Amino acid sequence: MFKAPIARRALIAAAAAFGALALLQATPGSAQVTVRKSPFAMADFQAAQKAGQSIIVEIAADWCPTCKVQAPIIQNLTSAAPMDKVRVFTVNFDSQKDAVRALKATSQSTLIGFKGAKETGRSVGDTRAESIKALVASTL
Repeated sequence: MFKAPIARRALIAAAAAFGALALLQATPGSAQVTVRKSPFAMADFQAAQKAGQSIIVEIAADWCPTCKVQAPIIQNLTSAAPMDKVRVFTVNFDSQKDAVRALKATSQSTLIGFKGAKETGRSVGDTRAESIKALVASTL
């Protein structure tokens, strides 16, 4: 006699949780994060510098395992205030050699921070969230 109401309550609670999860996933924009990330173009980068924006330049290669670890860390860091104001430019290490040289990078998995035209920091091959966070924070 007492088992039926408990089982029914558990079933109702589970259905409500499942429905809430489905609603969150189905609502446009509710689970999506807007990150100001774009492919590197020198004119856009220079305009962002001139405007005094906070910038992270991510020099990456599709085949690079370190780059694949860095990308979600950068995504997560720059999706929440106050770091959501940071503009992220991605340089393709293999196809944008002019940009790689202009930025004085020698390797993929290079991250460079800027506040306007001033470089605030740089790292190569770093996959530690704490130090990448410090680099991103240095641009604010």
